[in-house]
Amino acid sequence: MKTYDTLSEAITDLRLQGYTEDFNLQQNCLECRSGELKLSIDDFHVDNFWRFEDNTDPDDQAILYAISAPKLDLKGVLVNGYGIYSDPITDEMIAKLKVHG
Repeated sequence: MKTYDTLSEAITDLRLQGYTEDFNLQQNCLECRSGELKLSIDDFHVDNFWRFEDNTDPDDQAILYAISAPKLDLKGVLVNGYGIYSDPITDEMIAKLKVHG
């Protein structure tokens, strides 16, 4: 797995690899294109993920997901904070986005 020093560096590189959509996490789906397209749990795959932590600011922590939806020929990124400010989501979405390691 490729490593990145910063979140912005990772997003820039993923854009060059075709991950052009920006996904938003909803309670039971991923949303993109200003809400026009919603992907259910079965519609997407998590291709990779990276965890970013700022030792000086605990509020500046995030997980970056590289996500693809092969049936729609769609690739994009999801940036999600974690910890006390993480988004409320269903158990199924938690399982799909579960970060191991």
